[in-house]
Amino acid sequence: MVYELPALDGSDHAVLGAIDGLAKELRHYLVHPRRWFGTLRRATVARAVQGSNTIEGYHASVEDVAAVLEDEEPMDADSETRHAIAGYRDAMTYVLQLASDPPKVSDALVKSLHFMMMKHDLSKHPGSWRPGPVWIESATGAVVYEAPDREEVDGLVGEALDQINDDRGPVMVRAAMAHLNLTLIHPFSDGNGRMARCLQTFVLASGGIVAPEFASIEEYLGRNTAQYYDALTDVAAGRWSPERSALPWVRFCLTAHHRQAQTLLRRVRETEALWDYCDQLAIAHAVPGRCVEALCHAAKGWRLRRSLYVKLVKSSTGQDINDPTATRDLRAMVDAGLLSTVGERRARVYEPTGELRASWSATRLPRGTADDPYELVARQPQLPGLA
Repeated sequence: MVYELPALDGSDHAVLGAIDGLAKELRHYLVHPRRWFGTLRRATVARAVQGSNTIEGYHASVEDVAAVLEDEEPMDADSETRHAIAGYRDAMTYVLQLASDPPKVSDALVKSLHFMMMKHDLSKHPGSWRPGPVWIESATGAVVYEAPDREEVDGLVGEALDQINDDRGPVMVRAAMAHLNLTLIHPFSDGNGRMARCLQTFVLASGGIVAPEFASIEEYLGRNTAQYYDALTDVAAGRWSPERSALPWVRFCLTAHHRQAQTLLRRVRETEALWDYCDQLAIAHAVPGRCVEALCHAAKGWRLRRSLYVKLVKSSTGQDINDPTATRDLRAMVDAGLLSTVGERRARVYEPTGELRASWSATRLPRGTADDPYELVARQPQLPGLA
């Protein structure tokens, strides 16, 4: 027996409707990708990967995660963090590739994703179920969760996968349950949280999302780790307890989806405005139009290397440029006062100047506290007879 999909009430369905409304607004921007789509996609995936790895103690800037996603050397992340990010990148890339024609989720797929994540550390048994018992301790050494016995793992994982492959129920609820069951079964020696979050993203991305890169709530979980653990603890109560209701966990995930969608909509508008601003900068300073994505990248304070510039041009324009052309373009941006250089030759890095940074400051929208969707729907007036 695994945790079952909980019965939803009117407030849950209202929140699902509110999330769908935000998703439709996002689709308006994403169904026909704009020139700035690559910039937004890269940052969105980087923040998801960063969020999931931060929960496990691997801390890296969004800039460094974005560099690893492009097979570039990060500026500051250490070797262990770099390996963790690269492994998660490989698993997420595979998940997003599968989303257009998703297969049934099998134990072989789950083990393969785990191997991609953990292959840098063979002591963690990548791609294999844990060999024995496992438990989770607090910072003080107290046991806060006991996973089911090893002998139960194969059967429980099989039940959890059957639930995932049963397409009844809202996809966000099924994805949340995939996350919950895999986390609490804890079938691996390590990497269970990352695997559960990746599996949740796979279920979401397989659910007909226009741009599956934007389905994940991993960034939100990374920013709200204490609440994330509290929601899991509320359901688990210290041990494998599938007789308990998973509703608090599902509501936490729906709240995360609503808030993450609000964040994405804000970023869509910011990215569109930043692209237009940098496009005008390129025209005003007579630098090639293919430089715009690199200018957007650097405007956020992220640094550039020549090799990364070549990749950004390819992703935004489809144009293959050689190293001499890339060097000339970068020199043109330096001469225009938009970039400055640090280091020499192979170690050279390009940083934004004050003028370019001002473009990001000018286009960022105000930050505020994200709405609680359950409070929003509770305040909505009810028509007579529908309360």
